Amino acid sequence: MKRRKFIGNAVIGATGTAALAGCRPTATNSGAQSVSQPRIRWRMATSWPQSLDTIFGGAQTISQRVSEMTNGRFTIKPFAAGEIVPGLQVLDAVQTGTVQCGHTASYYYIGKNPALAFGTAVPFGLDAQQQNAWLYHGGGLEAMHKLYSDFGVINFPAGNTGTQMGGWFKREVNSVAELQGLTMRIPGLGGDVMSRLGVNAQVLPGGEIYLALERGAIDAAEWVGPYDDEKLGLQDAAQFYYYPGWWEPGATLEVQVNKAEWDKLPKEYQEVFKTAAMDANLNMLAQYDALNQQALGKLLEAGVKLTPYSQEIMQAAQKASFEIYEENAAQDSTFKEVYEQWKGFREQIYQWHQVNQLSFSNFVMANQG
Repeated sequence: MKRRKFIGNAVIGATGTAALAGCRPTATNSGAQSVSQPRIRWRMATSWPQSLDTIFGGAQTISQRVSEMTNGRFTIKPFAAGEIVPGLQVLDAVQTGTVQCGHTASYYYIGKNPALAFGTAVPFGLDAQQQNAWLYHGGGLEAMHKLYSDFGVINFPAGNTGTQMGGWFKREVNSVAELQGLTMRIPGLGGDVMSRLGVNAQVLPGGEIYLALERGAIDAAEWVGPYDDEKLGLQDAAQFYYYPGWWEPGATLEVQVNKAEWDKLPKEYQEVFKTAAMDANLNMLAQYDALNQQALGKLLEAGVKLTPYSQEIMQAAQKASFEIYEENAAQDSTFKEVYEQWKGFREQIYQWHQVNQLSFSNFVMANQG
């Protein structure tokens, strides 16, 4: 029923989008419409380099759809990382009102509140479909809105990368012992887990990863997946490409909005904005799924060594992940509130997907024609 409800709401949203897009001024209503709809101009900071057309494209999708659905009366201009603020300071810019909104990932800001990680992805958590179910119909978005209210910000899902890859390494790592002392670019709670396994975890914006890896400032790095990683040139800086990205099984990107500016918007514009964000959320996932396999093929042809994480590393990482969750929950009531609600949803949807989704996938993968 949850899935039917989600699909139904998406269809309704798409229908509403089409209806709004079709409300163009005519000879009989253009004057009235001009009076009723204010002209609003916003700026959107992002955490992404413009060269990454899929992830930066999420911001562009929101801007395009908002403009189309308001006949150009509400426009938003997205800016690449560094054009207004550095890529990891988007939340700060939105909070202070430097920009009205920003496109980023919530787990970049766990230093402000560790529970913000749940808005993007946490290790051994939810895949993209499950994450959407939690956010839209499992209480997740309400939990994130409550968190962001402390910052004077409201957020909406606005992109998903799908299950990510496990990162680029300059040498093979087959055991936890071989992780000791490595310096790796990895954000969020995944970085906390890697730190517990002996890795020196660092957070760098996408545009800085290649140089850091190529020059030896870091020994390993994760970004998203084959399509984006190839564009960043990471295959030229490291040889071993690991999978899966157990720390980001379904990473949600989001649009953050200054709450005071949000409250100024007419109700119609708020609904348009939310519809545009959902469009970006679903569209980005579809793009990545369509593009990644082709890009992976090119990387393999170029000599990249595709390597799975060992069972030892996977099991150690999973154990460390839930130890960290429990420790954070014991120390922080806000984290505990989000974690316990999320954990209950995770248990339920894992059981359901084991029955329907996993059983189907296991059969077709083992019996391809």
